[in-house]
Order: sequence, then structure tokens, then C-alpha cells
Amino acid sequence: MPSPTPGPKSRDESERTESAPTIDTLVRKRRRVKTSNRRRNIAAGLGISALVVTAFSVWLGYTAFEVRNNLESARDHAQSTKKALLSGDTVGAERSATDADKYATLAYSDTRSIPWSIASAIPFIGSPFQTTKQMTDVVHGLTKDVLIPAVDAGTSLAPNELIQPGGRVALGPLRDAAPVLEKTATAAKELAVQAEAVQEASFVGAVNAARTSLVDQTAELTNLLGNTAIASRLAPSMLGTEGPRNYFIGFQTNAEARGTGGLLGGYGIVRVDNGTARVDTLGRNSELGLDNRPIDLGPDFANLYGPSRPTTDFRNSNLSSHFPYAAQIWQSLWMQESNGEVVDGAIAIDPIALSYILKVVGPITMPDGEAVSADNVVELTESTAYTRFADDNNARKQYLQTIASRVVEKMTGKISSASALLDALGRGVSEGRIAVWSSHPAEQEALASTPLGHTVPTDEAPYAGVVINNQAGNKLDYYLTRSIHYSAESCDTDTRSSKVTVRLTNNAPAGDLPDYVDGMVANPRSLAQGTNMAAVSLLTTQGAKLNSIEVGGKMSFARAGNELGRPVFMALAQVPQGKTVEVVFNLTEPTAAGQARVPVQPLVDDPKITVNVPTC
Repeated sequence: MPSPTPGPKSRDESERTESAPTIDTLVRKRRRVKTSNRRRNIAAGLGISALVVTAFSVWLGYTAFEVRNNLESARDHAQSTKKALLSGDTVGAERSATDADKYATLAYSDTRSIPWSIASAIPFIGSPFQTTKQMTDVVHGLTKDVLIPAVDAGTSLAPNELIQPGGRVALGPLRDAAPVLEKTATAAKELAVQAEAVQEASFVGAVNAARTSLVDQTAELTNLLGNTAIASRLAPSMLGTEGPRNYFIGFQTNAEARGTGGLLGGYGIVRVDNGTARVDTLGRNSELGLDNRPIDLGPDFANLYGPSRPTTDFRNSNLSSHFPYAAQIWQSLWMQESNGEVVDGAIAIDPIALSYILKVVGPITMPDGEAVSADNVVELTESTAYTRFADDNNARKQYLQTIASRVVEKMTGKISSASALLDALGRGVSEGRIAVWSSHPAEQEALASTPLGHTVPTDEAPYAGVVINNQAGNKLDYYLTRSIHYSAESCDTDTRSSKVTVRLTNNAPAGDLPDYVDGMVANPRSLAQGTNMAAVSLLTTQGAKLNSIEVGGKMSFARAGNELGRPVFMALAQVPQGKTVEVVFNLTEPTAAGQARVPVQPLVDDPKITVNVPTC
């Protein structure tokens, strides 16, 4: 039976049959759908991620803005605290210190959040966040561990309370605050080390500028608190709480250069009892003998300075830049001149430091009505007096002695601003124009660690101490200007070449000056009038060796010795009027660890110092 022939399909069936998808078609369609969905999901995911990144960036930017503002507020309140303490406003200081700590804590908390930590961990990009975090750690420590405890010390840091009418120092509060001050000084020192270790940011200059500022300010605060802590420990005994004290005070004339500043031009004896000081026995240097019994300051000192008879002749008593040597010599000279009085210490000061003091206490009036002020005291004492009294040396010395005595009277009288006076004294100390030595070993050990001690350090770090000693006995160093450049090679080897270049310029004016000012008084030679003859000494890094020395472009002879473990090399330089002469020391020195130092001898000028020595 034949199979049935299919009948014609209906239109609907035909269309259904022709449009029915194959398996491949279904698979392709499903893939297109999945791809489309995936793209939509990726787009949505990217959109969400963009929103998250944007939100994170906005939050991070806002937080960074807040951190910066909080750090700046902490800084401003810290400065207000310092001002309040110095003016004696302990209530205001406490309020400002609390505010400083509040803002420092806010910044500290922000930089410890999870987002900030995430940002800090991103290579390169996270560098400024990491640096900022480290800085907030230091600032928070400063407000919490230093500023607030210092305010608690209160009165000891308030000069208007510390210095009483008549110049008497209130020693009790200072002594009572000593333990707190010691603690804050220790904390500040540790934070200074921490600030120094803060890493530099990779690409944000503003962060690095803030880092540098923080390092400098922390170092300054450390020095301030360290010196204050030492003062709180030393001042009570040195100012007579345990019995009267006597000190030799030397007025140095740096128109004629000496190692500690200038020639001993006059002197006095300061007598202190229970915080009250008075000066008596003011005298001219000529009243000190020239043939006293010597004292022994060791073989190195004798080798370097012995031919100049420094321990018996006041004119050469301070050739060394190490003030304790000069102080011990002055103690010896006074003991012999006074028939046996042994002073408890010595103080040095120069006319420039006196100008800082006069700016605070006001001008003094001389017997003839002449006003001596901060603006003219240096010129009067180091230049004008030599012309005015060219034919009467004793009158000139009496004039200088009168100025010194009246400045002292002003200092021990009514003081309108004790804080300003302390600031002035502090400036003199920082420039080496005021120095103090104590004959009591424990006190001197503490003084030696401060700028007041004016000592030559004995560590191994790179060092270039340039010292000028006038060799003509004239007063041309009033017109002397200096520049010093210290350079050394890299840290790659155990030793390295180094060079110290000293430029000396004689700016003495043309025209007639008294022979006492521009002549060759001490070492007559066939040199033109107005020539400055200087002994230029270089105290070097421990273990350094001199390869050569040039003076004015020519090879020169150098005298060698040692001082406190440092090799010393000295040459003579003749600097004609209006000319500049270079003295160049070519050295080989150990590649020592630590930052290079170039101490500044306190003369009349403000020398230009440049250092190009890698820190190893």
C-alpha cells in the first residue's frame, strides 16, 4: 500500500517550519546574550569602581586637607604657647598648649585610618602619605610629651616671673621645675631624632618643605629645652644658693682677633649671692701684669701656643678657640693680681653682644652726655674710640670701661622685658659672643655640652674650625670680612680628599688712621701701612693630614700641632688694604660618620659659610 503523500502545508505550518532555529543558531544567540550581559555587568562594575575610586579620592583629598589644616593649627597654637610662656602668661600658655594637642591628635587620628594606610602602601604614589603620617607622629609627640609638660613647669619658663625687680633671679621655681624640664628635654631630643628620620616624599614638594621645617623647628626646640634644663640644674648653685660666688668677666675687643673672639680689653669681677649679682673691680687690661706665673694646660697647648706666653701675658691669653683654656688663664691671672682670690668661673662678652643687650635695656649716657646705644656701641668701641683717643691710650681704655660698667648697671636695674633680655642674651650665646666656664667640675661638664661652653668638640665627625689671630697688634680686624668653604669627596673609601678655602678681605678705608689701628705694632715689618697680618689656623677632623697649603696662590709653610685630639695647621696671611687673599688647606681626612661642622669665630663680620661635604 503506497505511503500517503503529505498534503500541502498550511501557511502557518510553513512559516513555522522555515523559521525554526537550529541548535547552532540557539548557541550563537545565547552567547550574544551572555556577552551583552557581561558587557553590561563590566560596565556597571567599572562604573561602581569609578564611583568608589572617586569617593576614595575625594575622601582622601578632604582628609589630607584636614590633616594639613590641623597640623598648621597645632603649629600656630604651639607658637602661641611659647609666646605666652615667655611673657609669663601661664593661663594663656595652658590654653594654647591644650589646643595644640587637640589639633595634633586630630591629625594623628586621620593618618591612622584604614584608607590612609591603604594609600600609604601604594608604591611611589603613597610616599607623601607615608611622610605626612610620620610627621604627625612627631607633632603629636611634641604636643603631648613636650609642650604640655613644659607648660606645667610654668614659672621656670616665664622670664618676667623668673627675673625679679633689680635683676634678682628667682631660683626656687627654677630649681623645683628641674625634673620636669629634664624629662621634656629628653623627650624633645628623641623626637628630634625621629623627625630627622622622616623619609622624604617622592614627588610632592610641599610635603618635603613641611618636613624640612619640622626638622628645623624640632631641633631648635630641643636646643631650647636642653639649655633650659641645664640652666635649671646649674643656675641655683652658680647664682649663689649654696653660698656666694665670684666670676671673672672679660670684655673682648674683636677689632683685634683672638681665638675666642677678640683681645681681652677690660675686665671685672661679678659677685653673686642668692640670685643677686653685682659687678665691681672693673679694670683695664693694662692693670694685669705681663710676667705672671704660668700654668700647665698640657703639652699640646704648650706646643701650639707656648712661644706667645699665653698663660702669663693677658694679650695672648685667648689664642685658642677653646674657651675653657682662656678662662683658666684668666682665673690664674686674677688670683695673682688679687693676692689669692680664686674665682668660681669666668665669663666672656663682646661689644656686639652688648649691642643686643642695649637694644632691650635702652641707651646709656656717658659723663659728657654722649648717648651710647645699640646702633653705635660697636662702632664707638671698635673704631671711633681709637681715632678719638689716638694720643691717649689710657683715656680710651677708661672710656671703654665706663661703657661696660654702665651697661652692667642697666642690666642689673629695672628691666621692662625680661623675656626680651633673655632673647638678646640667647642670641649672644648662639653666636659665641657670650661664653661661661665654671671651676666646679660637675657644672663645667654640663656647660661644655651647650653653646655657653664655647668648647672645641672631641668627636670624630667632619670638622673645619677656622681661627684668626691678629699678628700685628693693630685693630684692622674691625674691617675684616671672611668666607669659608669646606668640601670633601664621597664616602666610598676609608679616607677622602678635602679642601678648606678661607677668603680674607681687608676693607680698611683709604685715608689716615692712627698707627695703633693700621700699623704693625707687635711685629714691625717692611709692609705697607694698613696691611692685615693674620695667623690662620685650621682645626681639622680627627686623623686628618695636610697635603699642602696655599696663601695667595703660592705654596706656603704651615705650622702643625694638635688640640683636643684634632690636628691643627697654621699659616700666616698678609692681606693688603682693599685686597682679598685666599688661604687653601688641601687635606686627606678619614671618611668619618656624622654631619660636617664649620664653627664661626665671633668677630665683627658675618662670614659666608658653605659646606659641600657628604654625610656618611
